[in-house]
Amino acid sequence: MTDSLVVRSAGFSPVKGLRHQPVPGVRLDDLGAVGDRAWCLVDVEAARVLRTVQHPSLIGVVAEQTGDELAMVLPDGTGAAFEPEPTGETLACDYWGRTVELALTDGPHSELLSDFLGRPVQLAAAPRGGVVFDAPVTLLGTASLEDVAARVDRPSLVSEAARFRATLVVETSEPYVEDTWLGGEVAVGSAVLRIGGPIPRCAVVDHHPETGARDLRLLKALVEHRPVNAANEPVFGVYATVVRPGVVG
Repeated sequence: MTDSLVVRSAGFSPVKGLRHQPVPGVRLDDLGAVGDRAWCLVDVEAARVLRTVQHPSLIGVVAEQTGDELAMVLPDGTGAAFEPEPTGETLACDYWGRTVELALTDGPHSELLSDFLGRPVQLAAAPRGGVVFDAPVTLLGTASLEDVAARVDRPSLVSEAARFRATLVVETSEPYVEDTWLGGEVAVGSAVLRIGGPIPRCAVVDHHPETGARDLRLLKALVEHRPVNAANEPVFGVYATVVRPGVVG
């Protein structure tokens, strides 16, 4: 029998690496949350997708897609809202050791982010799931979040779930109970997910989810009390795939 979970919040960003934004509802299909990481920023010369851990200032940039229009707003309030124009060029880029074919675009988004970062970058359309590290959906339990908040004496961490960029934050009463769900199926809204492996965490969690400023040594705290993988990365939350599409929220 499939267990049902109560979803407390949902979120994603239409542009890989930009601020993880709360959404009132999310549609899940076979490839994850519709609209999630549909775009990314690339260093064309290096043929590499920009990684948040190397460019944490991107967290301060808000992106929102409405229909075909993609809007981006920088921390100073300047921004651009246009439909990205494909150049007709594709670029094979490295993304965590695998090759992803990306469709380059031209227009103000690339100029805006290039000026912001102080280096040339280009906005590209990504295939569904193309710039996803592992499985397309991530879950985090509220009790796990509360436990970490208590350990680092940061009560506000409970309201900063976006720091962990989870697709869904679900209600739990036992810290880290999601570790026991591996291989099982859970219902969220009208969708059903199959739980995969635990999520290894990197230094992105040390950065404030709105400003991108490094404000905590959260990764160190996780290493001290959570299991770690072969790369000494602590695990927190779980991956999931969609076995029955549906709507959450």
